[in-house]
Amino acid sequence: MTSDKDHRLDDDGRPPPGSPVFEAILENERNRRYLGERLDAAGDRIDTDLLGDVVRHGPVLEALLEEPLDRRGIEARLDVSRATSHRYTQWLDEQGFVEKADGRFQLTWRGEVVAEEVLRFEANVRTAHRLTPLLDAICEDHREFVVEPFVDATITVAELDDPYGPVERFLSLVDESEAFRGFNTTHMAPLVLGEFHRRVFDETDTEIIHLPATVRKLFETYPERAREAIDRGHLALRTRDDLPYGLALFDERVGIGGYDETTGLMQVFVDTDAPIGREWAERVYASVRADSEPLGERKDLIR
Repeated sequence: MTSDKDHRLDDDGRPPPGSPVFEAILENERNRRYLGERLDAAGDRIDTDLLGDVVRHGPVLEALLEEPLDRRGIEARLDVSRATSHRYTQWLDEQGFVEKADGRFQLTWRGEVVAEEVLRFEANVRTAHRLTPLLDAICEDHREFVVEPFVDATITVAELDDPYGPVERFLSLVDESEAFRGFNTTHMAPLVLGEFHRRVFDETDTEIIHLPATVRKLFETYPERAREAIDRGHLALRTRDDLPYGLALFDERVGIGGYDETTGLMQVFVDTDAPIGREWAERVYASVRADSEPLGERKDLIR
């Protein structure tokens, strides 16, 4: 089975420090609900009209973030008129976002920061919109969910003509992986799907954190095979009395599942191969795992 070291845990049981950028994202997530209070305390809120102007100038800020441009370059890049490019550059200059050198406009350090934040804002708003099915499914628990790692995620939603799309996407990623870790509010896949459980029991190096009732049902359905997999060290089960949603860590990707509370069926599965997504998932999994019990301490579940 996988060891604690494989889970990226230090000797004290905590995940190791991440990249400075990732740490900054986490810190922002911790403080985001208090940002308004902090801004009020500072006594210098930005006028909403200025904020709107910043967003409206997002395209030219993004263009200049890539490289300095003269007005003709701006006109060609954004497909705008000479008058519009003049208006853009005049406003950027008034705000101190650009300076002119060798006939080209380049962002100041302040302009670069603003341009990057406008892009991040756009990406997060777009991602939040795309992730609506997942955020609706995980309800109150989305407060501990970080949006940025899933900007370019694959989102699979159960549709009337394809109700099993999310679970099929999940199963395809299991099939591609040699190792699998995760936790879930229900079974990772319906118990009737024998192929998934065959892989879990016989092929894929697996560790799963389940609710006690889910573990009990698993052993009722597959008593001999589950015990054999555990005895071989091929399957590790842990339990926790409360879980926020479904999290899966595959060889190359990480994913989150949202379930219908009435039927227990997976309604949406979101997965990504972004390194920042992996780092977030590792953090979440390590935190949940640290607050779980090995199955050996819950003999009552496998009678």
